[in-house]
Amino acid sequence: MTTFYQLTATSLGGHPVSMADYTGKVVLIVNTASHCGFTPQYGSLEALYKKYADQGFVVLGFPCNQFGKQEPGGAEEIAQTCYINYGVSFPMFDKVEVNGAATHPVFRYLKSELPGLLGGRIKWNFTKFLIGRDGKPLKRFAPFTAPEKIEAAIVAALKI
Repeated sequence: MTTFYQLTATSLGGHPVSMADYTGKVVLIVNTASHCGFTPQYGSLEALYKKYADQGFVVLGFPCNQFGKQEPGGAEEIAQTCYINYGVSFPMFDKVEVNGAATHPVFRYLKSELPGLLGGRIKWNFTKFLIGRDGKPLKRFAPFTAPEKIEAAIVAALKI
């Protein structure tokens, strides 16, 4: 049986990253897009990351172009949107697929653990998955759920 910590992903800079690097942290995984109505959530996600990073919280962004082709660019364009336009300092990963045959293993795992209302499919960009310090997925949040609205769940997972 696969666990979150056995998975890997490629950073936006092209380097392999083991999810085991986040052992003991509360992790919020988000499938992102640079040209989406929800893209301003980057700012709120960054604010939460900065507020709770010292307590062991991290946001991991995974760009995805499967919804309305709202992430058409490559790593450089994605980085510009994230880092320059929104001041993102949390880890960003290579563009992935979150639905279908080529679903990235991180999202395949998360969807199997927290299937949601669409029978395991992700509805749109900025779907969020909260993972506890023990690596167990805790809760799934819809794209329209603003990051500020999940702060209480983050604090509860952090146990602060």
